[in-house]
Amino acid sequence: MAREFQRGHKARISDLTAGTDLYVGVQIAGPGLAFDISCFGLDADEKLSDDRYFVFYNQPKSPEESIQQLGAQAGDTESFRVTLDRVPASIHKLSFTATIDGNGQMSQIGPGYIRIVAGGEEVVRYSFTGAEFSTERAVMLGDFYLKDVWRFAAVGQGFDGGLAALLENFGGEVAEEDEQQAPQQPQAAAPPQAGAAPGFAPPPQAAAPAPSFGA
Repeated sequence: MAREFQRGHKARISDLTAGTDLYVGVQIAGPGLAFDISCFGLDADEKLSDDRYFVFYNQPKSPEESIQQLGAQAGDTESFRVTLDRVPASIHKLSFTATIDGNGQMSQIGPGYIRIVAGGEEVVRYSFTGAEFSTERAVMLGDFYLKDVWRFAAVGQGFDGGLAALLENFGGEVAEEDEQQAPQQPQAAAPPQAGAAPGFAPPPQAAAPAPSFGA
């Protein structure tokens, strides 16, 4: 049974699952809002020292494919595959974030979550609602972080700026043309084809999600 986390809860991944091949699903929505959901691979100083580890709609996987963005599926607005034992030693944290693309604020979102599925079952879920935020335009949802072993933390920290401000916070930069093109991001425009979901994806809205990887 999935463990329900509250903001600030942390656990070793090994206490949640013996698997290292993990599915991360994010559900976030609000009336008239569009979102950019990303993963930042950060170094020991919590900085984006290698921009190849900023995984988002324009760069959907890291060089060795230890982090892959999969798109909307299984009831999740966005999903990722994270293979922890393939993450390079230079990466100490994977921060999953959601930013509003365009106007709006996080107080307008409905109930959402970030969840981890491994070894055929959902092992942890952190749920949140718009009532926890106010004028923020971004939220840091959850982190995988390395502290002797890989761990997961439910973060739920609002952030006043958008994607560019998050990049700056992590020590990265966003090209002007990238920021201008953000509204054309393909996340919502190219949903997975029916029946084409990867085998490790949980079934849509299933009570007992069963990805086949991570055993």
